[in-house]
Amino acid sequence: MTTVTVIRPRAEDVEGQPILRPLPSRECRSVGPFVFFDHMLETRYAPGTGMNIRQHPHIGLSTLTYLFEGELLHKDSLGSDQLVKAGDVSWMTAGGAIAHVERSPEALKASGFNLHGLQVWLASPKEQEQGPGHYSHHPAASLPVSDNLGVRIRLIAGSGFCLESPVPVLSPTLYAEIEMQTATTLLIPDEHQERAVYVLEGDAQLDGEPLEVRSLAILPAGQSIALFAETDCHVVIFGGAPLDGPRRINWNFVASDPLLIDQARRRWAAGDWPTVPGESERIELPGSKA
Repeated sequence: MTTVTVIRPRAEDVEGQPILRPLPSRECRSVGPFVFFDHMLETRYAPGTGMNIRQHPHIGLSTLTYLFEGELLHKDSLGSDQLVKAGDVSWMTAGGAIAHVERSPEALKASGFNLHGLQVWLASPKEQEQGPGHYSHHPAASLPVSDNLGVRIRLIAGSGFCLESPVPVLSPTLYAEIEMQTATTLLIPDEHQERAVYVLEGDAQLDGEPLEVRSLAILPAGQSIALFAETDCHVVIFGGAPLDGPRRINWNFVASDPLLIDQARRRWAAGDWPTVPGESERIELPGSKA
């Protein structure tokens, strides 16, 4: 059995939405360009309630939101105003300064709904950290799918498994949702140097050793590894090329240079930041007075 690093995520809460966060961790700071991984746990919102992540800033990263169930409304300081449904990709590149809002649509809140999904952050290459912001929405039908011998692969972003996603990633990236029927096997190739497997549901094995559900397994470089489904399984596989240097994460800011983070903190605290049209509420800098 090839040795893998297993990370057990910590439980967090984001504006009332329970999550599991395996990345970043003490054991691993990044996998390819991925520096942050949130599993938004299956949550039932009663009628009249919902998720409301108020206006907040980002630099130096791209956020990717992908839902298994439910819907979210994305708004940002570029003027984007987009309903994101289950299976869609919501992709936002922050560049030097962007602000956005994510909340449950009013139509869903009226009746009550379930929410379940993932949000990840991908660090931008150094030469694009302070570039222009960008937003794009990719409907579920636009994402490539392979369905063969009981293994269904949907490529969320990047390239892998002979598929390529339309999401405009900034560096070599792999991000795939995998659904496996009982007793099926998927060979995870070594086409990307850094790779990880996150088990959403089901009993699985890597090269014959069991994987814990809702755990993150960091795979060794340069080896193809067999993923076997003991039961019906739902997993994601992600990674890509190593980052072009270490990244610092402070609140919602990601940068290769700590001075960029200090500058961003001062600007947000002072109100010197692009704003989301029609939005007045915002999340204040931790430790500052509103």
